Order: sequence, then structure tokens, then C-alpha cells
Amino acid sequence: MKLTTREIAVFSMLGAVMYASKVIMEFAPNIHLLGVFTIAFTVVYRKKALYPIYTYVILNGVLYGFATWWIPYLYLWAVLWGAAMLLPRNMPEKIQPIVYMAVCAAHGFLFGTLYAPAQAVLYGLDFQGMVAWIIAGLPMDFIHGVSNFFCGILIVPLIKILKTAEKLAEKN
Repeated sequence: MKLTTREIAVFSMLGAVMYASKVIMEFAPNIHLLGVFTIAFTVVYRKKALYPIYTYVILNGVLYGFATWWIPYLYLWAVLWGAAMLLPRNMPEKIQPIVYMAVCAAHGFLFGTLYAPAQAVLYGLDFQGMVAWIIAGLPMDFIHGVSNFFCGILIVPLIKILKTAEKLAEKN
């Protein structure tokens, strides 16, 4: 996946936009646009979407500390990226919004469950402890999933903007 200078600049900015959007939305726990960006970037840039996604992940570590909370970020966003990669590229336009919103919501609902194995390993939790950790987080996962669903309405417009920008860049 060789990158051009333009791609390096674009992906760096997109990763920074992801990070900035998270910081701006910190007043509302578990309500953010990270799933929106991850899915939109994946639909448009495919494998190369990992560059802005991991720029975001690295920025989190650099600016908030590479602590144990950060370790699951190394795979959590790859799970959503992978789910988006599995979606058909030629999906009918009429169903795209609901499919993208549903995938985005599923990641939010499952975030705590996906996070739990790393917590279990890092903190020495047995299976029951991990399940208890998941159950304790269900209210936040509910907020996360519902907000991801509604924020997901922005995915299709963002995809169109990114594709338009890419076409304009190709012309120049």
C-alpha cells in the first residue's frame, strides 16, 4: 500500500479530524463521530483507510497517554474497519444509509464486549469477572449504540463528499 505525498497529507488530516471530533464531543460520553468516519473512510479508501484510523489511535495515545485503556484501541477500530470492508461495494443506494447506520450501531453496542478481553488479560479477570465487566458497561454501550445509529445518518453524505474530493484531486 504505497502512499503518495498527497495521500500522506490527506490521511494525516483525516486522522486529525477524527481526533478533533472526539475531543469536541467529550462533553457527551459515548456520543461521537468515530464510527461514522471509520465506515466512510473504509468505503472510500478501502485498505488505505487504516492510515487515518490509526493516525487517530496514535494521537489518542500521544495526547492522553499510552495506558492500559489505549491497548484495546489497537484492535477495536480494526473490527469496525473489517466489518465495513465486508460490506458489498455495489450495495443499492437505497439501502446504504440503513446498512451503514446498523453496522455503526452494532459496533457501539458491542464496544464494551469487544473491549472486555483486553481488560480481562490486563487486569487478571477470570471469565466471570470479564462478564461482570461487560454487564456493568451495558448502559454505556446502549448509549454508544443508539448514538452511533443516529450519527450514522452522516455516513452516506460524508462518502459522497470524500468521493467528490477524490475526483477533483484526480483532475488536478
